[in-house]
Amino acid sequence: MLVKTYAASINGIDAELITIEVNLSSGFRFSIVGLPDSAVKESQDRITTAIMNSDYPFPRKQIVINLAPAYMRKEGTGYDLTLAVGILAASDVVSAEALEGYIVMGELSLDGSVRGITASLSIAIMAKHLGFKGFILPKENAKEAAVVSGLDIIGVESLTEVVEFLNGNIQIEKTVIDTQECFFSKRDIFESDFKEVCGQETAKRAIEIAVAGGHNLIMIGTPGSGKSMLAKCVPSIMPSFTLDEALETTKIHSVAGQLPKDTSLMTTRPFRSPHNNVSGVALLGGGSYPKPGEISLAHNGVLFLDELPQYNRAALEELRQPLEDHKISISRAKFSAEFPSSFMLIAAMNPCPCGHYGDPNHECTCSQIEVQKYMSRISGPLMDRIDLQVKISPLSHKELLENKGGEASANIRARVEKARKIQQERFRDEKTIHCNGQMEKRHCDMYCKISSEAEELLEKAMKKLNFSARGYFKVLKLARTIADLADSVEIDSTHVKEALSYRSLDRENW
Repeated sequence: MLVKTYAASINGIDAELITIEVNLSSGFRFSIVGLPDSAVKESQDRITTAIMNSDYPFPRKQIVINLAPAYMRKEGTGYDLTLAVGILAASDVVSAEALEGYIVMGELSLDGSVRGITASLSIAIMAKHLGFKGFILPKENAKEAAVVSGLDIIGVESLTEVVEFLNGNIQIEKTVIDTQECFFSKRDIFESDFKEVCGQETAKRAIEIAVAGGHNLIMIGTPGSGKSMLAKCVPSIMPSFTLDEALETTKIHSVAGQLPKDTSLMTTRPFRSPHNNVSGVALLGGGSYPKPGEISLAHNGVLFLDELPQYNRAALEELRQPLEDHKISISRAKFSAEFPSSFMLIAAMNPCPCGHYGDPNHECTCSQIEVQKYMSRISGPLMDRIDLQVKISPLSHKELLENKGGEASANIRARVEKARKIQQERFRDEKTIHCNGQMEKRHCDMYCKISSEAEELLEKAMKKLNFSARGYFKVLKLARTIADLADSVEIDSTHVKEALSYRSLDRENW
């Protein structure tokens, strides 16, 4: 008897339909074909034991299972439940007709209980798009999949529950959540706030400009000057998550298996801070079966690289392409995957190996050669992609004792959102440009109109600081963002002066 069940495979962050054909005939053999990986091949023992421990007869026949389409690689343990239900349907234990409207996925334990899977949100989106009635999956993933409305989400805990539900012997309550209420009730809750940061007004202003225009930023300062604390506050002033952004970000974290349990939807922008010993694959994504890396997990949020010179240089160089294209393509011999990676890069570093170069309160023990060698660990082309370079000095004892908090993040975010609205209107006819930091030369020519005084100032700065062409346009884009924050149509000399002040390393001939 031939029976079909349905599951899904993940390519990038999207799901693709997998049809599982189970055929029983005379003989005694168990085979799975259709490009399964080791985990799928090993499922035979799990499925056999789970079926028998659930008090169902395992057919003593030849079982041939085909995973179609055969050219697509199938990986992971999420097919266990699909295969088990297919075998039981072919044995007339389960109603084959009831299976037709459902995607079924889950990992089986030997006792027949069902364990969680990854990428349930992507699978639910695919199921709705293809017109399926519902999605049967592990109960622990049900809230995540229930974000998709118009689809019956059936959360189960055991193989027995699935069989009894499909046979109409029991009713399982559908998992339903109010996506709008879930999203808006938790959207603007942050762990860190700028009102907790004492002093560092220059750095706060630089971060406000960076967020308002979608620019990348590096902070250079001595240990303990507050670089990490400032970086952790950045998500609190970024424009509020839209529901579409939240769904896309949740899909990425779900595919990577990074979504917290019982979380249906991410409501705040991600903040990723990988350690400096992170490998290139972990940072960018990849592997035998490509998975999202840190740059994709930071999509629509912040990627914070602390102690930038300590990272593997080859891994840092590979950041250049996704910083420009806002996506990362990973190619293998038989397939390729693409992951979104539109993130804001915040980097931090000490000014020298000992950390006290230029510190009036501590003597630097590094030679000039050591300082230059340390700084040269970051290549010029990578630094060219970082718009703002800000020096941070440690707070004085008086400032620490006064402990005066700063402006609340909510107030700063209001100014940022106002500037972003100006940019949205400006780039409404552009498909790939959403903020000033993404502008190319032709956009600068169109939208960065500057006064004659500002143009003269910028020309002098170019000659004195020996700007590259990219450096020139970085300053121009920064000045455009500063003008937007000031609600100014034209870029004047004060905007250019402030933009030039955030090019610390250029001024010091780094």
